[in-house]
Amino acid sequence: MIRRNIWFKTLTLFLVETGIAFSVILLGLYIRFPKYLGSILIDQRGIYKIALTTLVCQFIFYLFDLYDVSKPRLRRELLTDIFQAVGVALLILGLTFVLRPTLLLGYEQEIEGVGIARTGNGVPVIALILALLLMTVWRLGIHWILRNPKLGDWILVVGTDKLAREVAHEALLRRDLGYKVAGYVAEDAGLVGTELISESNSSNNGPIIFSRKVLGTVNDLNRIVQEQKIDRVVVALQDRRGRMPVDQLLKIRLQGQAAIEEGTALYENLTGKINVEMLRPSWIIFSGGSKRGTFWGVIRRLFNLVVALIAILVSLPFALLAAIAIKLDSPGPIFYTQERVGKNGRTFKIIKFRSMRQDAEKDGAQWATERDPRITRIGNFLRKTRIDEIPQFLNILLGDMSFVGPRAERPVFVEQLTEQIPFYSQRHLVEPGLTGWAQVNYGYGSSVEDAVQKLQYDLYYIKNVSLLFDIWIMFKTIKVVLFGYGR
Repeated sequence: MIRRNIWFKTLTLFLVETGIAFSVILLGLYIRFPKYLGSILIDQRGIYKIALTTLVCQFIFYLFDLYDVSKPRLRRELLTDIFQAVGVALLILGLTFVLRPTLLLGYEQEIEGVGIARTGNGVPVIALILALLLMTVWRLGIHWILRNPKLGDWILVVGTDKLAREVAHEALLRRDLGYKVAGYVAEDAGLVGTELISESNSSNNGPIIFSRKVLGTVNDLNRIVQEQKIDRVVVALQDRRGRMPVDQLLKIRLQGQAAIEEGTALYENLTGKINVEMLRPSWIIFSGGSKRGTFWGVIRRLFNLVVALIAILVSLPFALLAAIAIKLDSPGPIFYTQERVGKNGRTFKIIKFRSMRQDAEKDGAQWATERDPRITRIGNFLRKTRIDEIPQFLNILLGDMSFVGPRAERPVFVEQLTEQIPFYSQRHLVEPGLTGWAQVNYGYGSSVEDAVQKLQYDLYYIKNVSLLFDIWIMFKTIKVVLFGYGR
């Protein structure tokens, strides 16, 4: 339900802002060339130029995460992102028009002895001013509406332990989704009236702290739902044996007073990951979904083959340059092969451009760190740009890997992590990927704790895997490559 809500809001933002970008450019042309607007749009193919300019602007907005409606963002951060995105879009369009003047929006006329003269003075400036004004008003308006206490769904959390506080915290972080937390319901009467505090370090501005009161006990559940006008009751009890207020929840559900939702499911939908500390085997077994048959496998394999072949052709010049740079930078082979664990625990040899010294593992297998001293000068660049992973297109062609999936780990680390982390072996239910949901959502991993965080994203991907989800992750990977974060 929440994921559909996110997709709907994302699509709405995209369509409205596509209309805004298209309209301000059109208005700029009208203000500058009112008499020649029809000729510019039709005869001089201005309509296609406007569409191209709009597409560039929308792509820049995407790169600045302005269409990630689930991302926690303060008002000042929103304004900063808008101004930066518009500025970058203007810079890129300016460079494009300098390099290709024929794409400049304006009026073209033939002058005898001179040829075609193009006039576009004023159109970009007018469009920029209008775009900044309209985008700012629109975004701030949406921001205010979604955070208005009178609108959206009020949530009541049943439970007071770690799961309950984390679910409430994630909902409060994402108030732009329209969720408000009224408070908690406890089992212990002694907690009534207590402020429960939750904290996270998910902001560059320091820890984010929320507090909400315990409004009553589970015996008061029906009364609290009615008095607080609750829209959604979230059951977030880590241990439910003999503790679930079944009768009251049934009454609320059957009388239509509020929707009932499981805490782990809400946490999953809000964060895009599955919390392994709160996970029970039964939740995975009965979580829904259907058997993925032969047809799904054929379509996924065909998609990987076609994209891999295209990627090999496109990346060939970069691969040749990388090979030369590696050879000149340090002694050793150009390629590096290593045993990794694939689908169903089957091992295979992964192929990469060498980014470390030849003697990098003379002391045995080690976790790679963010500023690993074993990485060569050119290797650091290759890793940041992910050029070192170009040879893995061959692994995809061979069927060892997919474009999207959990990161392929080394057997020694898989054995270690399987013993330490519950459900770790479940990540091998699908092919490992060149990129993945964990890679685009979590930074560099160099410890067991990082492996736990990445596993939570991997489990979410495995549970929700689809071709559309794969394509979405591949688009998000573009941002990882361009801005240099992730793994």
